[in-house]
This record gives sequence, structure tokens and C-alpha cells, in this order.
Amino acid sequence: MQETIVYPPRTIMEVFKMLPEGTLAEVIDKTLYLSPTPITAHQRIVRKLSTEIDSYLTDKSIGELFFAPFDVFLDSDSNAVQPDLLVVLNTNKHIIDEAGTIHGVPDLIIEVLSPGNKKHDLITKKALYEKFGVKEYWVVDPAEKQAIGFGLKNNKYEEFFNGKGELKSNLLNNTFHF
Repeated sequence: MQETIVYPPRTIMEVFKMLPEGTLAEVIDKTLYLSPTPITAHQRIVRKLSTEIDSYLTDKSIGELFFAPFDVFLDSDSNAVQPDLLVVLNTNKHIIDEAGTIHGVPDLIIEVLSPGNKKHDLITKKALYEKFGVKEYWVVDPAEKQAIGFGLKNNKYEEFFNGKGELKSNLLNNTFHF
């Protein structure tokens, strides 16, 4: 059942919150971005990484894994993203809203590239995650089976890993294969 709109939305965040559940959309610096559904190679990598990372986090009891579509509100009015995969460590679990979203900054984010979004993930989202202090950010290119890892050092991202078929997470102190 669709709700009746009493007042028109006044901000882009209000528009974002009105989108149907499961819509692949993000707000970055008050700009709304819509995404097409992921391709097969993208989904396979997300599935493989999510299985390995979730198993690791569960075995070690150190955090929780979430995957898109899942809203992450980095702030209340300008930035809401849907990373492909994200990890919230136990020390940061207060950002998990049991009613349905994340309000705050995840510890680790993984974005898997889709055709046409390389610049968005490598430039726009990387700058956003750096600004908000995501400790570890990964970009995975399915076409090349390449993973690039960035870690925060003095509030700036530095590349610490660039390899094929695996992620070597400094934050989680483990290697995950895809």
C-alpha cells in the first residue's frame, strides 16, 4: 500500500527516504545517485566475499557483516550510501539501528565495481569514506579480479594492497578470496 504524501519533500534526503525499499540509490553531498542492478560477476564476488567474511567475523565474534541494499546514514542530512559489503566491529556496534539501518561510520567498506561506476567508486565514494573516517576501504574490479585496499593514515587514505583474487585486510588481520 502506498502512503499519501501530505507535504512535498523539501530536501534530497527526504526524497531518498521516500524511495521504495530496495531501490539502489545513494545521497552523496546532497546529490541523489541511482544505480542499475548489479551484473552476474559482481554478484558472484559479493556472495563469495560475504560468505568468507561473515564466517570469519562469526568465528572470531568480532563484528557483523551487512550487504546492499542496506542504508548507511553517514550523517543525517547529506550522505546516505549502500555499500556492497560493510563491516561493523563490536567496538562500533552502537551505530547499528536494530529498526533497520546504520547511523554512523562502518569500520570497513567493500565496493565491487559495475560497468559504468568505476569513477564513482574510486573517486567520489573514496573521498566520501575518507572524509567520514572509514578505517578500511576496498574496491574490487570483477573484470580484472583485482582488489585495491585503502587504509586511513593521518586522516588520508593510503593504498596498502593491490592484488588479484584476494583481499588482505589489515583491520581484520585476515585474507579473503574471491
